[in-house]
Amino acid sequence: MRTRAFRHACALPALATALVATPALAQQGAPPPDGPAPGTPAQAAAGSGNPVIVVTGSLIRGTPEDAALPVEVISQEELLDQGSPTALDLIKNLPGSSGVLGDSNQFDSRSQGGEGIATVNLRGLGPSRTLILLNGKRLANSPIGVPAVDANLLPSAAIGRIEVLKDGAAATYGSDAIGGVVNFITNNQLDGLVLSGDYRFIDGSDGDWTASAAFGHQGDGLRVLASFGYQHRSPLAAVDRDFAVRPYADNPAGGFTQGGNPSAFLPFAFYPGTFVGLTAGFQVDRGCDDLGGVPVHDSAPTDIDSATRCATQYTPFDLLVEREDRWQAYLEAEVELTDTLSVEVSGLLGNTRVSANTSPSYILLNTPTPGLANPIGSQFWVPPNNPGLIAYRAANPDQFPSGANSALLAAGVFRTALLGGNPLFADQNGIDGAAPVTRDSESTRFTATLRGEHSDAFNWQLSGTYHRYTRESTGFDTIIDRVQLALRGLGGEDCDPLTGTPGVGPCMFYNPFSNAIDRHPVTGATNPGYNAAVANDPAVFDYFTKKSSSRIENALKVADFVVSGLTGIALGGGNAIGYAIGAQYRQNDYSARYGIYNNLDVYPCPASLDFGVDTCPRPIGLFGFLGSDQPNASSQDVRALFAELQIPIGERVDIQLAARYEDYGGAVGSTFDPKASARVQVTDWLALRGSYQTTFRAPPSNLLTEGDYVTSLQFVGGSFRAVQVNDNPALTPESAESYGGGVLVDLGRFRASVDYWRYDFADDIAAEPVSGLLNAVFDSTLGSNTPGTAPADCSSPLADRFTFSGGPAGGGCGALAPTLADVTTIDTFYANGAGLRTSGIDFQANYRGDFGARGTWGLGLTGSYVIDYETNDFFIGDELIQPGFSAVGKLNYQTTAYPLPEWKLNGHADIGWGRHNARLTVTHIKGYVDQRQQPGDRGYRIPDFTTLDFTLRLGLPMDTDLTLSVLNLLDKDPGFAALDYNYDPFTANPLGRNFKVGLRKAF
Repeated sequence: MRTRAFRHACALPALATALVATPALAQQGAPPPDGPAPGTPAQAAAGSGNPVIVVTGSLIRGTPEDAALPVEVISQEELLDQGSPTALDLIKNLPGSSGVLGDSNQFDSRSQGGEGIATVNLRGLGPSRTLILLNGKRLANSPIGVPAVDANLLPSAAIGRIEVLKDGAAATYGSDAIGGVVNFITNNQLDGLVLSGDYRFIDGSDGDWTASAAFGHQGDGLRVLASFGYQHRSPLAAVDRDFAVRPYADNPAGGFTQGGNPSAFLPFAFYPGTFVGLTAGFQVDRGCDDLGGVPVHDSAPTDIDSATRCATQYTPFDLLVEREDRWQAYLEAEVELTDTLSVEVSGLLGNTRVSANTSPSYILLNTPTPGLANPIGSQFWVPPNNPGLIAYRAANPDQFPSGANSALLAAGVFRTALLGGNPLFADQNGIDGAAPVTRDSESTRFTATLRGEHSDAFNWQLSGTYHRYTRESTGFDTIIDRVQLALRGLGGEDCDPLTGTPGVGPCMFYNPFSNAIDRHPVTGATNPGYNAAVANDPAVFDYFTKKSSSRIENALKVADFVVSGLTGIALGGGNAIGYAIGAQYRQNDYSARYGIYNNLDVYPCPASLDFGVDTCPRPIGLFGFLGSDQPNASSQDVRALFAELQIPIGERVDIQLAARYEDYGGAVGSTFDPKASARVQVTDWLALRGSYQTTFRAPPSNLLTEGDYVTSLQFVGGSFRAVQVNDNPALTPESAESYGGGVLVDLGRFRASVDYWRYDFADDIAAEPVSGLLNAVFDSTLGSNTPGTAPADCSSPLADRFTFSGGPAGGGCGALAPTLADVTTIDTFYANGAGLRTSGIDFQANYRGDFGARGTWGLGLTGSYVIDYETNDFFIGDELIQPGFSAVGKLNYQTTAYPLPEWKLNGHADIGWGRHNARLTVTHIKGYVDQRQQPGDRGYRIPDFTTLDFTLRLGLPMDTDLTLSVLNLLDKDPGFAALDYNYDPFTANPLGRNFKVGLRKAF
């Protein structure tokens, strides 16, 4: 069953158009529509912009758009014919893009913490390898786990065209321009006012909408452009899609954890001076199956008395789409000071507020302080006087052997709330009991450019950019020692743990058993074992559940000076040779601050808050899962020199030569990168082009901070574990050799191109693969699917990367003989890998015909085929942890690659007359395999994903356009994958059939 509603996330419509076009089409100058959209000058609609422009990938003013560079120059006009698709929709459907960040995907380390951020991932090489510019100038990266520019906070209402360079450009722009460049260029041709808005209906959602206004003025030596845009995206719960929440038998990895609540416990005898110890193995709380859990033994379902764990599902509390509210305000002004001198300034403000859901509480992976919070010194102890335990023992005496008067709750097996929800949180995006998460992004950017245009032979430009991007995040975690104190009846803000009396006055008990839970707040399942007399007071949850917060900031300062012009030297009767030479200085500043409860400078140890302890063997802070961090800051200075030549030879040959030297100083060092490109017009209808270059990406300063890390949640051995991805000050720049070539055909009505591309990487920057660490230490080939019973090889030098429950605080086995189920924390690092190579073919074909006096019709096909993506052996020290493998056609979960379908195709048929148009689009993504599974297993092959979209555009009187769209016309669900939401959010779309209406009015 589905329920339907509307959504039109704002998503930089111009980006969508740019990404749909192909280099060949853009360079060949695709025929413009019969008429521009209201408020769009004919010149801008055709993509011509200023009479003299600087094409992306070149610093030489006046470089022709059909030069050697594979640059797309796209206006907003095409968007109306496509129903103004969101950036996310278009990027996911774009042939040549894979592993796209954007949809809710909080369970994968590559996307955690990125809610509300949109990134571009050309060639599927990762968003950090695509450089995004605004008016040819750099932007600060969003400070998330995968550093990349947030395209959502660009001024979408002010964008006049997009230029997309699907080629490396480090020689021109420096670091990050490995996979390509996307340059958002504001509409400097706008003269008047344009208002637009749309609404999107999506089943299960309250609908998404956007509204924007853009105003332009030109005259008397003054040009002004101002815009404001607002976008709202409504939440979509996982339970509103049948495929997203499935039974354990369908997918044990589908949002189930063996560390939940109700949970398993160990009967324990506590008779000081006589006997203290375990009396039996794990017993599963009898409320497990009544509340929707699954009793399991070695991950296989069984009866409650044979079970050793309760598999509980957290995804009913989660969202497939988060609530997002976003705005951008932009102002740009240019003043002609003299006939040859002008100054241009701009200001951009943007803000995104995201409200998301997560599990009612997180699994407790660390144990309380022995001797202080926990008198028995091991795990979480439920003492004999706990009222919940007393009532549970009375109702279930067979689970407590003779002499067992208490219980232990093991770290990694227990959390304070799950199936009963968290009583502190009601109606969190329509779901009771889910814990709230917020992500607030703020972007502030100013630029100033002084430009001298003296002659064709000599022009100069001095410019400066300041951009600050701030990301504030909040969530809730559980304070380790306070859980133990509450189990002992010493919970409560006003209870003194040293002098208080358990359960008396301000001191409260916490009951960890199912008899405290009356019902599941999402499914409505009731608990026949509920006992109101031992239910938990919400105040006790408030005592040990506290807010974790962070404020991370990236600030970018850029100053550059460029001289360019034409030499007056012409070869073979062609245009004059062009030149550009310049210098740049960049400073990247990074800072991270943390809230009081997750700040190691304030509370370094679990016992710091309630006992004043400030030294401990392992300073992990107060929290049981997400951990804490120390405030830190770093800075990176970059100095660069660059030069470029544009060499036309006659009328048919164009050559571009460029080179750049950048110096990062310190351990990062310097790099020199050349590039050569050429285009040859063989005949009037046939052209060839090709390029060779070296490119690089320097490690950002926020990955070089000693002792800093981010914590990701990753599914390992039947439950989530904390994976700490540590910075590495020894990182060096990654580099790549890339080359490619293409054939372009232009027969007038029929146009086509075929392009080959290849990248060979060395020292690629990546996080060490978790699956490889698991395989190395637990003698497995199954990665995250390795069973929890797998024993650790304690002789492995990588065993110290794992912290085990009850083991040494610094990691490793110690005196234990641990299994994977005992893992609480895994330490990984960013590292330089051993290299990879990837290659593929892009192709496109278009035919355009006429009918009647004003009618046109067309057919088009674009596609991408990945030939190979071969990784080399990945070592940590002398240990091989990930043998080289081919990533093509695979899910690549917990590896160094993204999901990578072999084929992606996009075809369309359209018919237009005047300003009216009807368009049918089909998108096909070839299925791929999950290499963790065995052939024949459910989830081994992830099916093809094929969708149909239809859009009708109507040109109305009074300069008004109306668009009506049906997206995913056949209501196609994404294919099953053995992941938390039962599909791959990097590749497919969870929305189902949806409808959109849009209106645009020019004045």
